[in-house]
Amino acid sequence: MATQVTPPRGMRDFLPAEKAGREHALGVIRRSFAAHGFDEIETPVMEDSARLHSGLGGDNEKLGFAVLKRGLAPADALAAAESGDLLSLADLGLRFDLTVPLARFYATHRAALPTVFRAIQIAPVWRAERPQKGRYRQFVQCDIDIIGEAGPLAEIELITATMAALDALGLTGCSVRINDRRILTALLAHWNVPTDLNERALITIDKLDKIGVDGVVTELDGLGIPTDGIAETLRSIASAGWDLLGSASEPDAAVAPAWLDPAAYADLLALRDALPGADLVFDPTLVRGMGYYTGTIFEIAHPELGYSLGGGGRYDGMIGRFLGVDVPACGFSIGFERIVDLLGDAGASAENAVVLIHEKDAAPGRLVALKTALVTQGLRVRLEHRTKNLKALLGRAAEAGYGRYAFVTDETADAATLEFRPLAG
Repeated sequence: MATQVTPPRGMRDFLPAEKAGREHALGVIRRSFAAHGFDEIETPVMEDSARLHSGLGGDNEKLGFAVLKRGLAPADALAAAESGDLLSLADLGLRFDLTVPLARFYATHRAALPTVFRAIQIAPVWRAERPQKGRYRQFVQCDIDIIGEAGPLAEIELITATMAALDALGLTGCSVRINDRRILTALLAHWNVPTDLNERALITIDKLDKIGVDGVVTELDGLGIPTDGIAETLRSIASAGWDLLGSASEPDAAVAPAWLDPAAYADLLALRDALPGADLVFDPTLVRGMGYYTGTIFEIAHPELGYSLGGGGRYDGMIGRFLGVDVPACGFSIGFERIVDLLGDAGASAENAVVLIHEKDAAPGRLVALKTALVTQGLRVRLEHRTKNLKALLGRAAEAGYGRYAFVTDETADAATLEFRPLAG
C-alpha cells in the first residue's frame, strides 16, 4: 500500500506560484497597515492552556488544539481519560486566534508600550475545524488592534486602515456591516430573553442569513425562549439599515423602535458621519460570534460572496482579566485565506521575473555573472537548461509567475544584449 503523502486534513502545501501570491498580498497588507501608524509584533504559537480556556475565546475555545504535558505518566493519562478531564493532560495549546495572545502580550509589556498602542499581528492560527471550502485547520490571520483608546477614534482608524488595505489589494465593492452589542442586548431584553440565555440566543440570531427568520424562531423556541413578536421584529429590521429611524440623512428619534439603544445608535451615526468615504451598512442583527465583544462590532461584506471577508469589534473587558484594571481595546481582522481565494491569480507583476534559458555546457561563471547583473537591476531571475520540449519549459515558468524569458547564446556579451520575450500566461 502506498504511503499517505498528502498534508493533514484542513492543512495545505503551497506551490511556488501560490506562495509568491500569498507573500505579495501579505506585503501589500503590511505596508498599508504600517502606513496608518500600526506596529507589528510577534507572539508564540502556544499559550498556557488555562489562558486559552479562560472564557475569552468564545466558541473557538472548543476548537483549540491541546499540547500534552511533557513526561506525562501513563497512569495519569488513563485516570484523566476515565474521568473525562482530558484538558488536565495539557498545559499548553496552539493559539486559535490572535486576540487572546495580544491581550496577554499587552499585560506582559504594558510598561514598554505607548499609552495608545496600535498593533499589527499577521500569523498562522490553528482550529480543529471540520475542513471545507474556505475553512481550514491552519490559516493566516491579519489583525490590527488599538489598545488604550476609549473613544470612537479607534473604530474610525481601524475601519479606515482596513478598507485602505483592501483597496490596495484591488478588492472593490466591499462594505462594512456595523452594529453594537448594546443594541443586541436591548433587543434581547425587549424580547424578554432570560439573561442566562443571552449568549445562546445571540448564537442563534447569528444564523439568520443561513436559516432564515423561521429557523431562528424555531431554535429560540427550542431554548425555551418566548418567541412572541420575534419574527415580526426580525422581518421589519432585516433590510432597514440606517432608515430604521426614518431618513438615513435625517434620522428621526420619534420613530425609533422601543428596543433600540439610543446611545449605541448615536455612536454608530457618529461613526458613519466621520467616515463619509466608507460604505457603512447598519445591520441590527449582526452578532459576531465572540463573547468578549462589548460595543461596536463590524464585518466586511462583498457583493459576490455569501460570507464575510473579516470582522472585529470593541472588547474593553478582555485585557482587564489579565491586568486587574480595565483597558479599552478594539480590533479588526482581515480574513486572509478568503481574500487570497478571491484574488485568484492577481498578485505581484510577472514583468520583473525573468528566465534565462541556456545550453547545458554554458560556463557557470558566465551564467552567474549575467544573473547577478539582472538581480542588481531589481529583477527576479531563474536559470533554466534548454530542453527539447521548450513549450513545456516556458509553460512551467509562466505558471510559476515569470513574465519574460531570454536565450543565453555565444553572442550574448552581457546582460544588456539579452533579448527578452514575453511568456504566454
